[in-house]
Amino acid sequence: MPDQIDVLVLGAGPAGMAAALQLQALGLEVRVLDEQRSPGGQIYREISRVPSARKKLLGADYAAGGTTVTEFLASGIDYVANASVWLISAEREVHYHVAGQAHVVQARRILLCGGAYERPMPIPGWTLPGVMTAGAGQILLKSAGQVPSGPVVLAGSGPLLYLLAAQYLQAGVRVSALVDTCTRRDLLAALRWLPAALKGWRQLRKGIALMHSLKRAGVAWYRGASDLRIEGREQAEALTFQARGHTQRIACELILLHQGVVPNTQPSLSMAAAHRWDDSQMCWVAEQDEWGQLSVPGCFIAGDAAGIDGAEAAAVQGRVVALGIALSLQRLSAHAARQQARPWRRLLDKYRSVRPFLERLYRPQPSLCLPADETIVCRCEEVTAGAIREYAALGCLGPNQTKAFGRCGMGPCQGRQCGLAVTQILADAHQVTPAQVGYYRIRPPLKPITLAELASQD
Repeated sequence: MPDQIDVLVLGAGPAGMAAALQLQALGLEVRVLDEQRSPGGQIYREISRVPSARKKLLGADYAAGGTTVTEFLASGIDYVANASVWLISAEREVHYHVAGQAHVVQARRILLCGGAYERPMPIPGWTLPGVMTAGAGQILLKSAGQVPSGPVVLAGSGPLLYLLAAQYLQAGVRVSALVDTCTRRDLLAALRWLPAALKGWRQLRKGIALMHSLKRAGVAWYRGASDLRIEGREQAEALTFQARGHTQRIACELILLHQGVVPNTQPSLSMAAAHRWDDSQMCWVAEQDEWGQLSVPGCFIAGDAAGIDGAEAAAVQGRVVALGIALSLQRLSAHAARQQARPWRRLLDKYRSVRPFLERLYRPQPSLCLPADETIVCRCEEVTAGAIREYAALGCLGPNQTKAFGRCGMGPCQGRQCGLAVTQILADAHQVTPAQVGYYRIRPPLKPITLAELASQD
């Protein structure tokens, strides 16, 4: 028999922790499952374990997460670390495994707080050794204090790129160049949202301060870069690109790529919840009501998994969705839920005010969404963009069909690395919208599970 629980929260990042604390305060029995060994999510990774010197290096925003993590750990909430969820059933049974032992829990309500992952940036040479994502670089910095021993080039766009460059400089790393794909046209197009974004002026001020710190450090900064290519045979040797009216070449053995983050929709897609294509964020997002409830009864979503709004907004949204869950379980009346949610919603609107400006400013360039034919798109099965275009010419209409044509999306990552690019390449080939093309059908297991673990299930 599976364990029985009121609410199961999947993810112990800002949204998951805030929601769990709110649900506990409302008298509900809560269990939180998380893949990491300690709570905090990606943004506050290892915050309860890092030495003070590294915490200072990572900055005030990172250190601020320590308060919530301390409160969460002291709350007595049933928290399971190192848990990998591999199946979520329509009956709200969640199957997971920890340390070789499989478990199943039956929840009256499920809250997905799986956060986000980096938008893949397929360019020629991105599969070479020596090429990583900026997020991977920051994970190494947060979890182990590891930084590059030699010079590094950061390429792409988005706030994380500037933040990591500043953190590396403070750690004594030589940042050879910042190759920024954001153009002057992007800035001009984003200005229409600047007045509204000023409600979140503190976030804008942080970004401007980061940029100034990079300028003061004398980092070579190439704006409006295009046609990015990584050269090398056995490993990365150089990054070439167009900028300042010329072809630029920077010799480097370590290149970190980044072009924003997208919601982790794998769990919600596996449940067959309704999703829509969000053209402003250029990704799929789960359809949800005002309380974060999905089209699947009894299942909710919060934080960056529901749409990219940042850590502060995620924590607030976790509180709001927790009130919605309590309402659905008749622990709160509709009037009480709305009244308690009102100040949180106002704060959420404030945190979200800057998003339209940032989304337009750092919108991925078309050439990065529609890579050159020779570029590998599906890393697991080594399927190129050109091959996907050939499939389209032969009548392939959607991502699920690419599996039959060439095993695209059938590798260990289950489409996480190639899914968005495959959708956009097919949409471009057929001259239709990404919404018309659709996405991969996500099936269990969501994460690898061995036969021994499966046999050990309670």
